[in-house]
Amino acid sequence: MAKKWGHILRSWITKNMELPQDVMMDLPRITMIGNIHIYIENHRGLITFSDKELRLLLKQGQLLIKGKAFVIKTILPEEILLEGKIDQVTFLQE
Repeated sequence: MAKKWGHILRSWITKNMELPQDVMMDLPRITMIGNIHIYIENHRGLITFSDKELRLLLKQGQLLIKGKAFVIKTILPEEILLEGKIDQVTFLQE
């Protein structure tokens, strides 16, 4: 029950105080430039990485990115910058 009220309260605050949803709802913010550059903020950690796949833990589920020639340009506790040829970005629910 507490989870439900927390969600309702966050939704109300977001709507009435004009705060960005990604901040209040603890959602990832994803910025892509074409299919060669992706910047993800507000993730919970790196699960797997190879030159063809990146998997990040989110508050709810995971983010899977597939492609070719991946290189991590920047990695911080809640931010990551990935470059390469991005073919697919998928949200995986737990």
